Amino acid sequence: MTTKEFLLDLPQKVNTHALEGLNTLFHFDLEGEGGGQVTIKVNLGHMTVEEGLVGEPSCKINAKEEDFKKLIKGELNPMMAILTGKLKISNQLEMTKFAKLLGWM
Repeated sequence: MTTKEFLLDLPQKVNTHALEGLNTLFHFDLEGEGGGQVTIKVNLGHMTVEEGLVGEPSCKINAKEEDFKKLIKGELNPMMAILTGKLKISNQLEMTKFAKLLGWM
């Protein structure tokens, strides 16, 4: 499974109770084969995911596809990825919401 496929399938994987009270929009821009651009929107307890960068994001995430895949698999420490520049996040506080949805925190 590519990281793009992982992101596009998120609505089926996330606990809907974790979405309650969240209103946010993420842009993922992942370089490399299996990457691409994906928008994730959470509003009123509902998550939608679409290809491309749509709307004004609360948080932008840039990474190489291979590094983001390692994050998903737990093979790369998120803090180390940020500190070494492998993961660039425009709003780290907002990114914690996404991390909580995935059970990373």
